Amino acid sequence: MLKRMFVAADPGRLRLRSALRAVLGVGLAVTVCALAGLALPAVVTGGLAALLALFTVTDRAVRGQAATTALLPAVGFPVLALAAGLHDHAVPRDLAFLAVAGAGVYARRWGPRGHALGTFAFMTFFVAQFLHTAPRQLPEVYAAVILAVLASSAVRFGVWCYERRLPAPAVPALPGGSGLARITTRQAVQAVAGGAFALVAGQIVSGDRWYWAVGAAWWVFVNTASRGETLVRGFRRVLGTLIGIGVGVLVAVPLHGAAAPTAALVAVCVFGIFYTAAVSYSWMMFAVTVLVSLLYGLLGFLEPALLVLRFAETAVGALGAVLAVLLVLPVTTHATTHAWIEQAVRCVHRCTAEAAARLAGAADADPAAHITELEALLGRVRLSLVPLMHPLSPLRARKARARHVLELLDECAREARGLAAVTADPQASHDARLAAACRRVEAAVHALVAPPSDPVAMSLAPAPHHHPGAEAALRHLHGLERALAELAAPVRTSPRAPLVQA
Repeated sequence: MLKRMFVAADPGRLRLRSALRAVLGVGLAVTVCALAGLALPAVVTGGLAALLALFTVTDRAVRGQAATTALLPAVGFPVLALAAGLHDHAVPRDLAFLAVAGAGVYARRWGPRGHALGTFAFMTFFVAQFLHTAPRQLPEVYAAVILAVLASSAVRFGVWCYERRLPAPAVPALPGGSGLARITTRQAVQAVAGGAFALVAGQIVSGDRWYWAVGAAWWVFVNTASRGETLVRGFRRVLGTLIGIGVGVLVAVPLHGAAAPTAALVAVCVFGIFYTAAVSYSWMMFAVTVLVSLLYGLLGFLEPALLVLRFAETAVGALGAVLAVLLVLPVTTHATTHAWIEQAVRCVHRCTAEAAARLAGAADADPAAHITELEALLGRVRLSLVPLMHPLSPLRARKARARHVLELLDECAREARGLAAVTADPQASHDARLAAACRRVEAAVHALVAPPSDPVAMSLAPAPHHHPGAEAALRHLHGLERALAELAAPVRTSPRAPLVQA
């Protein structure tokens, strides 16, 4: 875990820049709210709103990010009013919370914007429970949210908008095979079912802090697409919370809410949340848990027993999520992984087709965009295989198969990148042997997956001479053909059977 946190690659230092910018944005938001004379609960609400605005808005283009950020208060304000109005009416409040939870998950079908707005809606209801927001406090809370979103946006889109100089990231779409096109509907139903269990069980554990169980159950479903991914995420959430509580007892409790050291540690926690989110969910939850401990200290009711209760509620919520994904409309890890692998193989096909067209003289053909897409798809394959490759997984044969699949897909990516580099050479000529090699790659792709409805033609005009660029391209094409042929065995093997020749 420590290695993943501190040694993980950070291309372009994007995680570092995102974390530093988050500290600046949240710090400015809290400062502005405090200088405006708002009460401490409103200031805390503003700080959390700024954190969510910076963390959840992930549109590909900067203009889209700004538009989504501007919509956050429009979604959050009605939910805050609903939560505050129902605070003293247990049954309607609980039903409303579950409805918001389901809608927040369902909204993910509309992409990054739907995900951001759904998350903000759920968290505003959660924060209202956390701070016991009453209707008379709404004007002040609304002011805090507006000031915080404006302050964090000034940092994100004005002071330090590093995304303007970066190409738009590739965001792979959810796969459509085996009923996965409706994954958000499935997850919405699962989130409501898991949240209902967490709500009831959480209230049995504590009538005052039950909402932690609902929050834990809901967040387990984020960025997961199968029951295996959800199980691993639930385990990591509990683990990160447990470690965070231990540190909270040692650090947050002795501070007794002292403003200056608490503010410094809150900044460290915000940095940790953003810096570790992409590489370790356990460490992110550790930072979140320490942050919550510090906030409880600021509000004046932190004690070790409260942190132990927080762990118990988190465990209850994770259990609710686990039961939901196992019993309610389950999506198997095998089905999800196969769908992502199929998309990755088709992307290899598109990369090869574009490279072939470039070698044949098509000036507008460029495999670079597909290489970026392939890297994003391989990231999703790795994520979907996490349950099988987890150190605690007892399925050794499936773990070996998963590792073999990743090795072959990484080899495909290396060969595709090399082929793209060759095509960048304007002197690399078309060659009759390249046409034959491209056709063999296409056949290897079709042997793995069904031909696409809009097949990409890969053809090269024969040339009477050979060129060093063509020789390099041939080596990469032969490597692709070999890797794709080997990939057929582990991909087509039954998920419960041992690996061929293993």
